[in-house]
Amino acid sequence: MPEKILRLPNVLDRTGLSRSTVYLRVTEGRFPRPVSLGARAVGWIETEVEEWIAHQIEVSREINGQRNDVNPLSSR
Repeated sequence: MPEKILRLPNVLDRTGLSRSTVYLRVTEGRFPRPVSLGARAVGWIETEVEEWIAHQIEVSREINGQRNDVNPLSSR
């Protein structure tokens, strides 16, 4: 299956990040780099963005699990 390329509005919508945060994290090496689509256009490979989101969820759950061994949803 061919890769799908996401333009910035889709990346912002999927990640919940702002434009400046996406570009800052790209510069820091903490977010997938965009690919050139032409002289003034870039896009992100969908699978790379989805992997980044999955990793963020995993890291967040690990950190929250270490802080509190009790699942706050289990007591409801």
